[in-house]
Order: sequence, then C-alpha cells, then structure tokens
Amino acid sequence: MKFLLVGINSKYIHSNPAIHYLKEYAGKEYEDSIELAEYTINQRGEEILADIYKRNPDVLGISCYIWNFSMVQELLHELPKLLPGRDIWLGGPEVSFEGEQVLKDFPMVTGIIVGEGEATFRELLGYYKQNDRSFEKIAGLLLPGGYTKAREELSLDALPFLYEDLSEYRNRILYYETSRGCPFQCIYCLSSVERKVRLRSMEKVKRELQFFLDRKVPQVKFVDRTFNCNREHAMEIWRYIKEHDNGVTNFHFEVAADIMTQEQLEVLSDMRPGLVQLEIGIQTTNDQTLHEINRYVNTDHIAQVVAALREKENIHIHLDLIAGLPFEDYESFGHSFDNVYNMEPEQLQLGFLKVLKGSPMFYLAEKYGVVYQSKPPYEVLYTDWLSYGDVLRLKQIEEMMELYYNSNQFRATLRIIKENFNSSFAMFEALAEYYEKKGYFTNAPARGYRYQVLLDFACEVDGEKQELYRELLTYDYYLRENAKSRPSFAKDLSKYHEVIWDFYRKEEEAPDILRNYRDYHAKQTLKMTHMEVFAYPVWEKEAEKICVKGQKPGFMLFDYQVRNPLNQDARTVLIL
Repeated sequence: MKFLLVGINSKYIHSNPAIHYLKEYAGKEYEDSIELAEYTINQRGEEILADIYKRNPDVLGISCYIWNFSMVQELLHELPKLLPGRDIWLGGPEVSFEGEQVLKDFPMVTGIIVGEGEATFRELLGYYKQNDRSFEKIAGLLLPGGYTKAREELSLDALPFLYEDLSEYRNRILYYETSRGCPFQCIYCLSSVERKVRLRSMEKVKRELQFFLDRKVPQVKFVDRTFNCNREHAMEIWRYIKEHDNGVTNFHFEVAADIMTQEQLEVLSDMRPGLVQLEIGIQTTNDQTLHEINRYVNTDHIAQVVAALREKENIHIHLDLIAGLPFEDYESFGHSFDNVYNMEPEQLQLGFLKVLKGSPMFYLAEKYGVVYQSKPPYEVLYTDWLSYGDVLRLKQIEEMMELYYNSNQFRATLRIIKENFNSSFAMFEALAEYYEKKGYFTNAPARGYRYQVLLDFACEVDGEKQELYRELLTYDYYLRENAKSRPSFAKDLSKYHEVIWDFYRKEEEAPDILRNYRDYHAKQTLKMTHMEVFAYPVWEKEAEKICVKGQKPGFMLFDYQVRNPLNQDARTVLIL
C-alpha cells in the first residue's frame, strides 16, 4: 500500500513541514508505505496531475492552505478520472474549519483529517494496513457522516525532528517550531482559536538548535506564532543561540513587541549583527481598531521597543500592517502607515485582511461590513470604512513599497524625496500615481530602469535638486552592486581617474583600507571594489546635511567583500 502525501507550496524555496511531520511521526513501521510529493503553485496543474498519476498511489493525502486550495480543487476534479477507486484525504487549516461544505462540494473526498494530524494519520495507516474501513472509530476525522470524536492534543516533545537528512532541504527554508498555540485573541487570526500555548522541552530544543549550528545552515525560521509569549522560554533560546553562535546561521522569530522585557532587549542588543531577525505584527495604530480586533497594546510603547531594538543596528526588523480592519478607513490607514514607517524597519509589509475560515472574523464579517473574495485567499474587497477603490489604491502603494522600500535599494534617495511631502504615505501615494500615469503598472520597468524612473519622479516633484537626486541614486546603486556598466544618471568620472588610480596603487604597495585585498594587484582590486565621487554628502543621515553641497568632492569607496548583514549594503569608506 502506497499512501502519497502531497504538499503544494507557494514557492520552491518553501517546504511543507506538515506532510514531513506526518511521515516521521508514523515511524519506521510505515516508512515504506508513505511517499512525499512537493510541488509549487507556480507549476501547471497538468504537470502536477501527471506526476501524481505516474506515482500511482493507492491512497492520496493533500495538505490544504489558502495559497494552494484553488489548485487543490482543480486536482480533485481530475484525480478520480485518472486514478479511479483511490481514497483521497484532505488536511490542513483550509479544510479543518467548515469542512462539511468541502465534503459536500467534493464528494470524491473520503474524509478530512481535522486539526493536528500526526496521531490521526498514524492510526489511519493502521486501519489501511488491516484493510479495515471502519474510519468512524478513528478520532480527529470528518467523514461524510459527520465528525468522529475529538483528538487529544499532542505533547510537543512527541513531534519528531524533521531535519536529520538536510539533503532534502537543500536551497529551501528550514521551518522549526518550539511551541504551538497563542495566548492572544486577535479576531483575524486562526491562532486565536487555541488560546493556550504548548512548549517543546528545552532539552530537545537545544539539541536541535545545535544540530542547525553544527551544520551552519543559513537560516532557521521559527514558526511559533508569538515566540516570546513565554518569557523564560524565549530568553533561554536567545541566550543559547547567542552563546553558540557559529557566525553564519540566522534565526527568524515572530514576536510581540508590547510584551518585550528589558532583559530580552538587553540580550538581543548584544548579538552578532545578522544572527537574529524579528518580525513584529503591528497591524494598525488606530486605537479603536486595536480594541475591536482584541489587540490591547500601546503603540507608543511598541515604537520605543522598536527604537531600542534598532539602536545597536544588529537586528533585521520586519514590521507588518493589515489594511481592511474594522474602523480603519483610507486616511486612518495612512496614519498607521506613517507611524510604522517612522520606526524605520528594514522591511515594512503592507498586507490585506484575509477572512480565514474558523477565525472570529469569519463569523463577524457581516457585522463589520467586510466583503471578501469567495475563493482563497479570501482577501478583503471592501468594508464599511474602506471602499474597493481605496483597496486598489493601497494595492498600488503596496507594490511601490516592495519595489522601492523593501528592496533596500533606494533608501538614501527616498529619505530626501520625502522632504517634499507631508508624510511618507503621501510620498508613496504620489509615486503610485506617477506609475499609473506613466503606465508602469502595466509595463513594469526592469530592475535597473527603476532608478531612472525614481529620478524622473523626483525631478517632477522637485526639479531644482536634479544634481542631488542623481548623486543619491548613484550612491544607492553602488551600495548594492558592483555594476560592470555605469548607469546613465551617474556623473562622468574621467577627470578623477588619476586620483582614483593613485589610491589603488598606494593600497597595493602598503595596504591600509583594503587589507582584505593584499593578495591582489591594484587593477584587480579596482575591479572588485568601486570608488565614486560626490559633490553632496549623500552618506549622511540627516536631510539638512545631505542637501548642502560640499566645498570639495568626496571620494567614497564601496567594498563588496564586506556587507551589512541586515540590508546587504557594501562597506563604505570616505577616502578624501
């Protein structure tokens, strides 16, 4: 008997821990009976269908999420035609709630594994092995005849460690969990359904963390819903990775800033730059909205915590906003945006409310006038406060944020362009309008041409500073890449060639600034680094300093062997 577990991920770099947990928890007894197949939503449905057919399973299990359920539905219509008589089981958050309708819509489905599936799946395998179809005796299922009895929650220590064989995860993100559940009750989140938190024992956690550290994996992404909700648990893990830092591995955590303690801030502040990155869901700074969605936080305090985290410039910070929440209109969202933008995170994710099955928002949507897509991902279309037109405008602003802020390629330039607007939100709103006017949302500019587009926009806003904007973009450009071809907006450096060459020749004779290049000749070092000449001090942080032209040119060296681990900017050294 072959039981094929199917995971359809949103990207190739992602993996599906759920199906791996099912296989590993089933144990050695069933390992020859289980096969895993992972695909992505970017593959053609026909391609996935063909691969499943070739594998010729006796039973199918499909992991269902909002990002893949549309494709899963397409497969469900075709699989019985190609593999008649096979049982098909579904599992995952997308079918664990309102599952009766799923079974009604898809009568070819044998049943649904509800909620945590590890123990249920192993028991199901036992019934298949004995050729016993009395599935109603198995806890944790939804069958066409109704639910079986509820399954008790697992101890997290009973979960297997998934990564003993890292070859399966080459070039993929490693997801790791030390807790399940969340103590908070945000109405848009499925984690609010399970109000308690279960922890994996620290003994197991430390052993598994050391496994990652010993093998110098690039990144471990914790999927704990609110990692620091148990203060002692979080502190012990943070202390451990700090004390055993291998200089390579990065750990990603989703945390609540409002419950961050001074002790936690202190241990984080002393970590290697790039060791930790934190994702903080702020969602909104509208007090009425926060109260309505059961988030009782002080946004001023959160801003202070984020400022403290940023002070040592050693932690990559990712902040989240959600558009479409109750009592937040377009203007209010703009205020929330400005408040969070001013916290200066490395990433600011502008997301849109998704009305998830089983979440409190699913049952309150009508009360709040939240109208959302009928198909996954069930994203908000409009609310009593936010029109569909507003949502479309915010979608365009979201795209501008991804291209120009979250890319980390235009930070110096944006800082000065912002001086022409009342707020950061107004700047991105105007940039989105400029894109719309020029037709760039339809014919998207290539990556390299986005610099020119931003220059054109800046000059339209404030044409008197064209020379400054050219230098800012040149600075931003060379911070990220040692380009072989010079951008059109950069100045001619021909009259500075002798000065630049003299610097590299002296460094070859007596390395000082470029000691990492002591084994290279001057011509080689010149190609591996870059020197730029600026009339304005574009490297300064304060706008009033940047906008004042210097008395003599500044020579800035860009060293690409040494990069900032938070944003990948090259090391810069002001030479003259």
